Parts: sequence; structure tokens; C-alpha cells
Amino acid sequence: MPLNPRIKILIRMALKEDIGKRDWTTEYLVKRKKFCRAVIRAKEKGVLAGLGICELAFKLLNKEVIFKPRKKDGEEFKKGEILAEIEGEARPILSAERVALNFLQRMCGIATLTKKFVEKIKGTRAKILDTRKTTPLLRELEKYAVRVGGGKNHRFGLFDMILIKDNHLRLVTGIKEALAMVQIKNKKRLPVEVEVKNLQEFLSAQEAGAKWIMLDNLSLKEIKEAVRKRRKGVKLEVSGGVRLENVRAIAKTGVDYISIGSLTHSPKAIDISLDIISTGKPRK
Repeated sequence: MPLNPRIKILIRMALKEDIGKRDWTTEYLVKRKKFCRAVIRAKEKGVLAGLGICELAFKLLNKEVIFKPRKKDGEEFKKGEILAEIEGEARPILSAERVALNFLQRMCGIATLTKKFVEKIKGTRAKILDTRKTTPLLRELEKYAVRVGGGKNHRFGLFDMILIKDNHLRLVTGIKEALAMVQIKNKKRLPVEVEVKNLQEFLSAQEAGAKWIMLDNLSLKEIKEAVRKRRKGVKLEVSGGVRLENVRAIAKTGVDYISIGSLTHSPKAIDISLDIISTGKPRK
């Protein structure tokens, strides 16, 4: 992924949070200019995402650190497999270890979970989408991990799409009025989506001219009925209560998208470790 200035600032802040004034344990125990070789090793299987972020964490402390990837983002790995080799001064390697692994473990967790959902719906027309339920300030990284896992990104934020939700509708007279207001004011021609809670709201949204409708927490029976009654050109998205156990049944109804908050708000981090395997001067 592109390592833009904002991401570099984010990683610097994470290093500062962890190291503070000094990494006293490492400074007390490890001599300056002490070199080592280390490996980043998977302790369980998963899908790789964020190796470039991991590398940057080490190099921001010492640009001379040598980082050699053994795998690429998007590739699957097995338990015990080496993901990267690291050579250089031991102090910055030890001081950056936790931050580097924290980013890597979480991003791999997101990519791995996303891949599971994508595999479940193979052969259907549906696409797996993420949501805005991300860790504050980590959205760019987490949405990248979703893409690595084979999913698609929904809106990045409030600025790149119009999504009319239940709380918006409580502040106007209804779906028809909301869509009319948006149609008048949407000079940027942003994509417009309406969230509905039941079949009656779905029919109202469709009648009012909505072209993208989110079926929020509808039953499988209701989803099938909405698919049956949708008009040509209307895209349907399902959200709420989606699990690995039911995602294929939802996809087989014929909906276009399935958005899943758990991809980013509650993935299990993949267990990955850094192990020093030798010391001495770096190899040429």
C-alpha cells in the first residue's frame, strides 16, 4: 500500500506512545552497535496484510535496518512460516517490535476474516463490503486490509457518499422528502443510498426513486421478497446480523452487496511473533 505522509505520522505516533522517553530495558541490556538477525514468524495460519507498515516501523527508528519480505500482502501463510527476515542494530529492532507486530497482527486478522467471507459467497453475484466501524485513525489501513482479503470498500467517510440512515429520517418527514432534498442539493453527484428497516420502507424508498437501498436487519424471507420486488437498476445491499454461517444464504438471494461491520470492528488478530535467531555483524 502507498505509505503516504499521514501513515508515517501515524506510525511515528504509535512508536512514541510505546517508547516514550526511552526503551530503558533495551538500553540497559543491549550494547550500542550490537547487531542481530531476526525473523517474523506466523504462529497460526492467515492472510498477509500490512507487511510494508511493519517494515516502516523498524526503519523509522533506524533507516539502516534491512527488512527482507518472504511473502507478499494477499498471500496465505501457514503456522510456523517465516513472513520476513530482519537484520541490523538490535536496539531499534527490539524497540519497534511491539508496534510493528500490533499493526501486522490486526491487519492480517482483517484480511483473514474478509477472505473467509469472500470464499463463502463464491459463485454468487454478491460482493463483500466493509463499513465505517473502524478503529479511529486506522481506517485507511483497515480498509486496505479488507481489499487484500478480497473484499470491497464501502464509503471511506461521510464526505464521499450520501447514506440516508434511520436517524436522518427521524429529522425529516420521511424517505420521499429526504431523497427530494438530496436530489436538489447534491451538486457533486455523490452516490446516494437509503437504509430501510422493513419491506414497507423498502417499497417507499424504491417508489421515491432510490437506486441503492440497504436492507438493514431484515429476515432472509424479507430479503428474498425485496429481491423479487425490486425494479430494474436498483442495487440492494444487506447489512446487520451477517455471519459466516448465514452469509451464503443471503448471497444466494440475489442481492448485490453484503456489508459486514465485524470485518474491522472485531476481527481476531493473527498470532505473529518476532524471534532473534543470531547476533553479530550484519551479513554482506
